[in-house]
Amino acid sequence: MSVNLCILALSRIPIKHRVRNVTAPLSATVHRLWTTHPVNYVQENGLLGGSQKRNVSSNSSSRPPDTSLFVPISVKGETDGDGSIGLELTQPLDKGELLKVLNKFYKKKEIQKLAADQGLDARLFHQAFISFRKYVLEMTAITADLHIILHDICCGAGHVDDVYPYFIRHAKQIFPMLDCMDDLRKISDLRVPANWYPEARAIDRKIIFHAGPTNSGKTYHAIQRYHKAKSGVYCGPLKLLAHEIAEKTNNAGVPCDLVTGEERNFVDPDGKPANHVACTIEMCSVNTPYEVAVIDEIQMIKDLSRGWAWTRALLGLCAEEIHVCGEPAAINFIKELMYTTGEEVEVHHYKRLTPFSILDQAVESLDNLQPGDCIVCFSKNDIYSISRQIELRSQECAVIYGSLPPGTKLAQAKKFNDPDDPCKILVATDAIGMGLNLSIKRVIFNSLVKPTMNEKGEREMDTISTSQALQIAGRAGRFSSVYSKGEVTTMSRDDLPILKEILAQAVEPIETGGLHPTAEQIEMFAYHLPDATLANLLDIFVSLSQVDGLYFVCNVDDFKFLADMIQHIPLNLRSRYVFCTAPINRKQPFLCTSFLKFARQFSRNEPLTFGWVCRQVSWPLAAPKNIKDLVHLEAVHDVLDLYLWLSYRFMDMFPDANQVREVQKELDSIIQEGVRSITRLIRASDSQAMLGLTTGTGTGTGTGPNGAQNSQNEMTGPRGRGAKSTNHKSPPAPGRLDKSLSSKLVQDGLLTPELLEQLQREWAKRLSHNADNATGKNRKKKK
Repeated sequence: MSVNLCILALSRIPIKHRVRNVTAPLSATVHRLWTTHPVNYVQENGLLGGSQKRNVSSNSSSRPPDTSLFVPISVKGETDGDGSIGLELTQPLDKGELLKVLNKFYKKKEIQKLAADQGLDARLFHQAFISFRKYVLEMTAITADLHIILHDICCGAGHVDDVYPYFIRHAKQIFPMLDCMDDLRKISDLRVPANWYPEARAIDRKIIFHAGPTNSGKTYHAIQRYHKAKSGVYCGPLKLLAHEIAEKTNNAGVPCDLVTGEERNFVDPDGKPANHVACTIEMCSVNTPYEVAVIDEIQMIKDLSRGWAWTRALLGLCAEEIHVCGEPAAINFIKELMYTTGEEVEVHHYKRLTPFSILDQAVESLDNLQPGDCIVCFSKNDIYSISRQIELRSQECAVIYGSLPPGTKLAQAKKFNDPDDPCKILVATDAIGMGLNLSIKRVIFNSLVKPTMNEKGEREMDTISTSQALQIAGRAGRFSSVYSKGEVTTMSRDDLPILKEILAQAVEPIETGGLHPTAEQIEMFAYHLPDATLANLLDIFVSLSQVDGLYFVCNVDDFKFLADMIQHIPLNLRSRYVFCTAPINRKQPFLCTSFLKFARQFSRNEPLTFGWVCRQVSWPLAAPKNIKDLVHLEAVHDVLDLYLWLSYRFMDMFPDANQVREVQKELDSIIQEGVRSITRLIRASDSQAMLGLTTGTGTGTGTGPNGAQNSQNEMTGPRGRGAKSTNHKSPPAPGRLDKSLSSKLVQDGLLTPELLEQLQREWAKRLSHNADNATGKNRKKKK
């Protein structure tokens, strides 16, 4: 062997350190974050108040990470030249002997303990060993230093413990987070979020809490101060609320812009920002100085998905006065939160302007409906079913649910509120709980059970909370409406005592506010873990994050769902992060498919033009003929919303926002027309389902968007606690009915689906009886 080869071999024996390639812009971002967001600066310099010290110190111990989130990275073998050095210095390795050595190494308790000190718990130790063993036994070439050590051990010239440094080197290659755990913990330390907003901390802010139930005028008083200010920002939970405040502010002679995720309306024709702005809570600026800021519905700071937006606004808005509006249950929490910033809270209490009472009788039947009634459902299918039944009673009803476009919701609300309109009944989900002014006399709970999301991000059915019940019930008898007093009851007799019990309870006090990792924090994680997926980065961040007793980390399941969906698409980290924060209902397949197409087109650096979008949604679209068509139009409206949302983040790649907005307005009109005749659409869906039954091609009576079955039975009997309407399946029609006649009868409302089913059963029974008689006669003839 040449001297040069020997020198090269000896130079390779020390353990090598992994080197990462980091681009300059990312390093700049990391440097900026550390300098502008000193998470622990105040804590380390002893500037905390007594209460904050208590909260921080009580949770300062680092909990062990969830190692199930650590995904191993594949390690490639060394070059042939490198492997040939070890082979040239020694002899070929016997794989049978190697396996014995490695298994002995794995079983040693001392080795396992040493590995645990390096962050390798039992699970990671096993995974690392499997990878290390595969690397040693199956790779065509391994590093010269490891080759020499293994050869010496097999020959009895070395000890099995000598493998440990190389095993740890390999473990840190496949689990790079082990080498930077301290840095990751610092990045994910969320214990002092108030320090993320140094501009707000530099202002002596005045916090005013307007506390009261629904319809108490608390927001009205805050908005009056907002109008009088030289500059101000209103932060609301819904686009409808932001629209309403912007409109009222402009009507009061105060120029006000509107900013939502999908819309920017500037009063100034040249686009110069006005001194006042009404926005959705996620869109508020924490860098712009204001005289007055209004944060509406502050109790949503506890929301498991969106609570972070209220925390960010409350801690970060640069306003001389912060007017907070919400439930009294949030007062103590907001006071404690503001104590950590050294700010006092002034509380103004308000009482409800109009009373509402809980009736002693349930409605029990839709025959007992009265003008001004609002039936509240927690299922879109229930809304379709009840609307159909009301129409069969020759009454008109308005329909409002969450997935309708804002324009359609407002049109339906206007229709219901109009005293000259024959529509006097409203069927709605809890979407009416905030953001719409409705003239409701009586709120009727169709059910008391609602799909909710628990702390683990799992959806489950649960009885509505006192806060939710009060929010909905409070819509009855609104101030300035035609009804000075409100009434509340249930559809089912069995639900009424439960509702009374719920409303009699005190609202649970709010104890924590939400937080969410920022794009900068995720970028810093990616700097340390460049090979991890975005969803995996989120998982590790949440696992390592530390929060004090006042906060929790919001659920990131929707974010991870989108991250996994576009993981295979080549995008830079910042763009990928922005795409994954898009407000998307992941239950809508068409919307998710369009999101995927948007991301793929974006990754090709090909602008998403108006023509391209029209081809994706098959525009122009016809008026809906049935409920399935209506649901699809709603999904298309959401796709256009997604385009507009992305157009404000990537203007050059989504250049035709104005044209898309015009098309969306046209689509909104089509949907409005469909909703105005929703009972006709339901009738068409029913007749199609019945047609399937009579021709033997279907078994359901569904009118739902995905073929889900909807019962059409009247709610005339008692129901259990939050029970759903019972679904009915009809057997295939054994005889031939005149499908044109049955379809016409159903469409004209002269024959209900229930009666048609009864006729089918009687017809089947008659045919069966005739068949039995015929069989009996044949037997007698044979005898």
